[in-house]
Amino acid sequence: MSDFKILGSEEWCQFDDLRIPAIKARVDSGAKTSSIQASKIKIFTKGLEEWVRFEVNPVQDNRSISILCQAKLVDVRHVKSSQGISEERPVIRANVNISGNIFEIELTLANRDTMEYRMLLGREAINGRYLVDPSQSFVQGGDITDEELQEKYEPFTTEKKGLRIGLLASNPNLYSNKRIIEAGEMRGHKVVFLNVEHVYMKLDAATPEIRYRGGNMLDKFDAVIPRIKPAVTFYGCALLRQFDTLGVYCLNSADSIGRSRDKLFASQLFSKNDIHIPTTGFAKSPMDTKDLIRMVSGAPLIIKLLESTQGKGVVLAETNKAAESVINAFKSVQTNILVQEFIKEANGHDIRCFVVNGKVVASMQRTAQKGEFRANIHQGGAAAKVKITPEERKLAIKSAKVFNLDVAGVDLIRSNKGPLLLEVNSSPGLQGIENTTGKDIANVMIETIEKKLKYKQ
Repeated sequence: MSDFKILGSEEWCQFDDLRIPAIKARVDSGAKTSSIQASKIKIFTKGLEEWVRFEVNPVQDNRSISILCQAKLVDVRHVKSSQGISEERPVIRANVNISGNIFEIELTLANRDTMEYRMLLGREAINGRYLVDPSQSFVQGGDITDEELQEKYEPFTTEKKGLRIGLLASNPNLYSNKRIIEAGEMRGHKVVFLNVEHVYMKLDAATPEIRYRGGNMLDKFDAVIPRIKPAVTFYGCALLRQFDTLGVYCLNSADSIGRSRDKLFASQLFSKNDIHIPTTGFAKSPMDTKDLIRMVSGAPLIIKLLESTQGKGVVLAETNKAAESVINAFKSVQTNILVQEFIKEANGHDIRCFVVNGKVVASMQRTAQKGEFRANIHQGGAAAKVKITPEERKLAIKSAKVFNLDVAGVDLIRSNKGPLLLEVNSSPGLQGIENTTGKDIANVMIETIEKKLKYKQ
């Protein structure tokens, strides 16, 4: 018995993982599970795992103190409340600190607004550690006065307001866009979705403006994250230049995006900067088709529309005759194309490196489905974790730097000549690489904005 510590009927708890410095708990050995007050509960996916985001008002009768928390979701359980009502509650694990004694417990997230205590400490957390003396209170560490509590929560009542970030895109329901909004909000920022096609501007030397949907001024953003689809590249880049004029930081500039979207100019930049790519050819006249094919070592070869993306507008010609027919057909309708060497030894594999702020933060290998040469996930390719070589890492970082992109998806291919660059994507998707690697890339993107703006949490 002497090995057990004593708990009173109420004790103060601390959760460093959740940024909660003090919360008064009712100690109840009659209740099986522990619970904590939570509101605005939202379950979301981070990489391959389910997480839950929620707000805690840790001080009774003081809703001005609200702490935004997130934790890995352990379970969703049916729990019967003290009123006998059964409800579904998310379950998390967190390290509780009771007067210096730290241990992990399970917590159900529940609305305890009508309860006297913001937290309940149940017998699963107590058993094997404490005995409960219901006649006493605050045996461990003593009570905390109102003044002491106010001091503990002063950083939360006076902390700096978050950044105001615009997400310039077309579809708010895309995985990537939802993840970026979630990551920004988790770090205390206000993230506003802006449909590219509903934003417009006034060009004026004295009072330039950007407006949204009938007149709302967009002049108070600290940063903009562009997720511009290829179909609106011209207009989206014009908007980014206007935001830049107004002093708003853009995570990828208009010039960077424009250069990366022009596949011919991009290929010329790669050659100029000694970045190795599959041998590539370009010609205007049908009279040059045969020599163009010979120039890239003949069939099989890849034919790409200059505006292609996600593997669309990319054709594999397996014979010289087929290549000549496809090339001339494209030219007859005044469509610009690139002709590129086919790297047979890659065997349907390529590597996507996600580069943020000059670092490769995640990598995956994509494999084309049977009978398909394109490894893009949008074309049915499968993805797996991959360890890249130092040479591949250096190539990915250098390729993003050529365009001055803060965020880039860099696609590489392994050849007998070493790694070759396929392309650089200025609006890379997050779903495939987050799910494959388990990395929270959306959070890294928000952290990059904070660093660029010298924002401190």
